[in-house]
Amino acid sequence: MTTVKDRTAELIRNTRETKIKLYLNLDGSGTSETDTGIGFFDHMLEGFARHGFFDLKVSIDGDLRVDGHHSVEDCGIVLGNAIREAAGDKAGIRRYGSMILPMDDALVLASVDLCSRPYFSYDAAFNAERIGELETELIREFFYAVSYSAMMNLHIKVLSGINSHHIAEAMFKAFAKALDEAVSYEERLTGVLSTKGSL
Repeated sequence: MTTVKDRTAELIRNTRETKIKLYLNLDGSGTSETDTGIGFFDHMLEGFARHGFFDLKVSIDGDLRVDGHHSVEDCGIVLGNAIREAAGDKAGIRRYGSMILPMDDALVLASVDLCSRPYFSYDAAFNAERIGELETELIREFFYAVSYSAMMNLHIKVLSGINSHHIAEAMFKAFAKALDEAVSYEERLTGVLSTKGSL
């Protein structure tokens, strides 16, 4: 039987462009406190936490006078690092997770492999340049940063969708559900799920 470990991470990242504090608990209840300075991005991170049953606290002091790019991308870097740290040696976890998630007109696939080899595939288009204060092209930058910092394979594909808000929200929720499955424990497993013996 797998022994449940403390799977949390608390990180601080300061640069000339952003100051970020982030706490993540992979075995949480879905609570969140977000203050990124970008309302719609807060909404997406709250959905990620709630639907993945992760506890998440994020505060960002970013150079929003320039635009949202540094805040969103750097948040992805820190979240990815937190996922990697909290997952630890990955002993006993399922490693893979996937979800096809509907949200009204939108249908989004997200698939995760916590294999310690970064790869990102993204097939999506938005009908709006912005959703609230968030530029939609930054959503790709966020997930790219998460995948490479977490050292995971991440595939996100929009299967259908019209409304940009629905598409984006379905992405974050699908990713949350896929990641929740990937980090969940498999009781039949001893060690890590790899023929090499390590991830």
